[in-house]
Amino acid sequence: MSDHQDEVPAAVTPSSDYTGHVTPGGDPQERTDGPLTVRKLSVSAMDNNVYLVGCRRTGAALLVDVADDAPRLLAASADRDVIAAVQTHGHWDHVRAWEGVRAAGIEMWGHAHDAPLFPGAVDRELSHGERIAVGDIEVEVLHVPGHTPGSLLYLVRGDERWHLFSGDTLFPGGHGRTETREDHERIMDGLEAEVFDRLPDDTWVYPGHGDDTTLGTERPHLAEWRARGW
Repeated sequence: MSDHQDEVPAAVTPSSDYTGHVTPGGDPQERTDGPLTVRKLSVSAMDNNVYLVGCRRTGAALLVDVADDAPRLLAASADRDVIAAVQTHGHWDHVRAWEGVRAAGIEMWGHAHDAPLFPGAVDRELSHGERIAVGDIEVEVLHVPGHTPGSLLYLVRGDERWHLFSGDTLFPGGHGRTETREDHERIMDGLEAEVFDRLPDDTWVYPGHGDDTTLGTERPHLAEWRARGW
């Protein structure tokens, strides 16, 4: 049990009922896959997704994106031993709970290239290819720039499938917003090399906003995404 909060979240949906559809302020959903647990909740009017990615046996977990509403994030993680909060990127809507979560004693980890966007200094700089031990599971860090210079994805293997936490780098229907044609090409190159060329179709994708998807659902549209230029 984490020592930063003594309130547990109510009405976590059993894994057999997991759909990936959550609403701002609504109940979280949770699923298990072998040693892995994933808890998903939505905060703020921007429907920001926050995830607890954890080890079923030990209760160790990572909090993915401190988007908003620190008290709710702390309550949702009260029954987990949170190792750190890891950021997919530094855009303002993904970091609004930074100070409240950090004040509870949880370290903040992210990529150095997004340092100008973060509200404070990270406690640990993450880099492409490193692996984070979380109890019995291992979370791999993927650096796929384009949406921001330091955008990260987090990849973990369950018994049944791969699970990819993609932030605003990959959504149902395409990648996140890019400012230039160069950034568009960069994000497409990264997604193809690090994600689609490497992982199978049943890989489950957990984005930074909205509903989940799978790589198999999105793969047929890669050429269309590249051609449209955003």
